[in-house]
Amino acid sequence: MIHFGLKDAIDILIVAFFLYKIYRLMKNSGSIALFFGVLSFVAIWVLISQVLEMRLMGAILDKFISVGVVVLVILFQDEIRRFLLALGSSKGWNILSKLLSPKSNKVADDLSYIMPIVLAAMNMAKSKTGALIVIQQQMTLDLYIQTGEVLNANLSSHLLENIFFKNSPLHDGAVIISEKKIKAASCILPVSQKSDIPKGLGLRHRSALGMSQETDAKVIVISEESGKISIAEKGKLYINISGEELQKRLIIPSDEQPS
Repeated sequence: MIHFGLKDAIDILIVAFFLYKIYRLMKNSGSIALFFGVLSFVAIWVLISQVLEMRLMGAILDKFISVGVVVLVILFQDEIRRFLLALGSSKGWNILSKLLSPKSNKVADDLSYIMPIVLAAMNMAKSKTGALIVIQQQMTLDLYIQTGEVLNANLSSHLLENIFFKNSPLHDGAVIISEKKIKAASCILPVSQKSDIPKGLGLRHRSALGMSQETDAKVIVISEESGKISIAEKGKLYINISGEELQKRLIIPSDEQPS
């Protein structure tokens, strides 16, 4: 007789939770087909080795399973790195500081920090100045900051507009904003490999989407061709948004945003 207790229920819920998180991570990174392939292989191995007890075929599959961990690390090294970065910089570590700080003061502080970014985005949209602005959230972006020119300058709308001015030596690449400062300019971002991106969107939009897949950063894109403002977050790209919507999306945390 099989005994099923509370510990078993918790065990199943934890496994289900991690499988769901892995599924979301793979879906955002475009590796979902590979993820289902691995699950299918594991299901076949369980069926042959444990259920049907086919010794020869089971022995062969056991050899593959024994080196499976190494193979998975090779196949999913980027996804594993993103998962560990997200785990290490989880918002759970910041709950205490949020509880201790008044919410009203936080909103006012966020507005004073975000308004220069929104103003610069709207001005560059009017002049059709191409721009790519990354705003750090919980995960550190030091790896990407090192790919550009480190500035560590005070944040202002005028400085952002000057950086992306066509004749500026730093206008190519992305600006990374962290801790209310312009940390670096002309930074290189990962490019998304998603196949469902509209063909009319260029490298800036693909880079913004790629960055939002790799990290929890919010990435603003200004189209040089149309002057439209877009924002990428949580592996999704929101195209042609207004300044008001941009401000709202920058203030509200990503996990509270509507899908």
